[in-house]
Amino acid sequence: MSSVLDVNAGDWEKEVLKSDVLTIVDFWHEKCPWCKRLEPIYREVAEEYESRVKFTRLNVFASHENQHIAMHYGVMSTPTLILFCDGRPIVGTVGAPAKDRLKQLVEETLNNHKECLKKSTQLKTD
Repeated sequence: MSSVLDVNAGDWEKEVLKSDVLTIVDFWHEKCPWCKRLEPIYREVAEEYESRVKFTRLNVFASHENQHIAMHYGVMSTPTLILFCDGRPIVGTVGAPAKDRLKQLVEETLNNHKECLKKSTQLKTD
């Protein structure tokens, strides 16, 4: 099973906004060269944090509804990564970060938002 979940407007609320764990969304599209460069790095880091963080991807051009979600969160270019806790965006970055930078972003977010980590730990032990 993949450690990255493809989401769309139909499951956005369930998978991202109502997620019980820290959730990172990769806003991307198929013709984006930087998105293609980021994809293997994103999947690698997702595997490393599988038990603590939900990694998702939203193709911004797959539908008008997906475009609307991206616009709602101020996504102006791809790739854009936004981390959500309790349904709210808490930190983001634009561009394709190196693996070390992506891991640093996740670690900093987990350290600064302990409420998301607690839920992840509870989920893991249930």
